[in-house]
Amino acid sequence: MNIIEKTDEEILGLAHPLWSDLLKYSNEGKYGEFARNFSSSMARTIDQVVAGHQFAHSELARSLSDQIDPLGIIRRGEHVTVVYRQRSTKKPGEWLGRLVLGYEDGKLRIFGASIF
Repeated sequence: MNIIEKTDEEILGLAHPLWSDLLKYSNEGKYGEFARNFSSSMARTIDQVVAGHQFAHSELARSLSDQIDPLGIIRRGEHVTVVYRQRSTKKPGEWLGRLVLGYEDGKLRIFGASIF
């Protein structure tokens, strides 16, 4: 199964709930829930210590708005990257959100996520 074969609408339908969960659990500082859909490689990269530091020291990571705008989808190899316009409930301005999705052991997983 290769996610790049899905239509944009199908990909966005898969991506939006995952992105919404990341926003919610980042705001709440709940690492277990935040990481529950990570691929094994992503889970090793963003462990509880790294995420806890981010949750504790980043006002943006704890004030992400649920108002998002999808900007596009990039297909490469066995992964897709969904790019979002992201806002904060406390900080003025806009950020770029990136969500990398693919399949691991037949399950949809997050292979990368960032806001910059």
